Amino acid sequence: MEIPKITYSTPVELIGHYLKNTMVENLGIRFTAYGEGWVEATMPVDHRTFRPGNMLHGGANLALAETIAGFGSMLAVELQEYDVRGIQVSANHTGKADSGEVYARAEVLHFGKRTHVWNVDIKNASGKLLSTARVTNMIVKRHER
Repeated sequence: MEIPKITYSTPVELIGHYLKNTMVENLGIRFTAYGEGWVEATMPVDHRTFRPGNMLHGGANLALAETIAGFGSMLAVELQEYDVRGIQVSANHTGKADSGEVYARAEVLHFGKRTHVWNVDIKNASGKLLSTARVTNMIVKRHER
C-alpha cells in the first residue's frame, strides 16, 4: 500500500480522502486547519459520540485527542520512513456537551526524535473547556515493525 505524502501544505480538504473507512470517519471527526506544531478539528456530539443518557462520551474525547495529536506527528515525519504510534493518552473532563459540535486544538509540547508530546484542549461552541488531554506518540522506523 502506498503511504500518502502529507505535509503542512497539503490542503485540509484532501485529508478527508485518507480517512475513509476508519474510526475517524465513523466518529465524524473533521480536520479544519493545521500548521507546524498545531492541529484543529471538530467532532459532532450525536448518536455516534454519545454515552448512555445522550451526553458526549469521554472516550470519544480521547479518540479525538489521540487522532489529532497523531495527525500532527504524521505531519512532522517522513511517512515513507517512519510510523507514528500513540503510546499514552490521558485526559481530564471538565464539562459536558449534549448537542452540536466540539472543537479541538492540539499543540505540540515536545518534538523529539523518538517521541512527540501534545496537549489537546476540547471546547464547546462558546469556548468552554470540556476536556484537556495529554498525548504521547512514539516515532518508529518502519523496518522496526
